[in-house]
Parts: sequence; C-alpha cells; structure tokens
Amino acid sequence: MNSLNAILVEGSLAGDPVMTKTPKGTSVCAFTVASVRYYKEDGEYKNETSFFDIECRARLAETCRETLKKDHGVRIVGRLKQDRWRDKDYNSRSSVKIVAEHVEIRPVKKEAVDG
Repeated sequence: MNSLNAILVEGSLAGDPVMTKTPKGTSVCAFTVASVRYYKEDGEYKNETSFFDIECRARLAETCRETLKKDHGVRIVGRLKQDRWRDKDYNSRSSVKIVAEHVEIRPVKKEAVDG
C-alpha cells in the first residue's frame, strides 16, 4: 500500500528552467521556486522566503521549458522525493525535491504604459 505523499507550492521561479535528458532520452526540466510567507510578529510585518527545487519529466518538462521564465508565478502540485547517498568520506547525505505532476502558470502582469 502506498503512503500519502502530496504537496502544493505556490511561488515564483528563482531562475530560468534547465532542461536535460536521461540516458534513455526522457526530458527532465529542473527549476527552483521561491515561496514567500508573510506574517506579523510583535506588531511588525515580516516575511520568510523558502526555495524549493522542482523537477518534471516527459511532455510536462518540455512544456515548462518552453513556457516558464525567471519570475513567472506558478502553482506546483506533486510529490516529495528524497535522494540519499554517501559522500567521498562515507558520510550520509540526502536532498529532497518536488517532483511536479501538475504545473499551473499564473498570468504575467502587463506593465502600465504612460501616455
């Protein structure tokens, strides 16, 4: 039986997406999403920014590479994936990324034009 593993993140791209291919030729698109949390503490407004590594594959990867650019707003629905390994000194290492299963692109706001 599978355990529940689902996540939803909204934010903006911290940089342009990067496309690679697996040895079998599957497209893989990777990008980072900056998600800002605003809160009030001791009567003062503050914010906290978290950066999430996102990866998507196949047709979704190609669509994201063609469409997304730095600062575009997105909503990501996916799952968490942990990679674990040992470094050259045999210390345990790990990283967690979000594997996107659905990507919504928020409309880009048009700048106001004088005149």
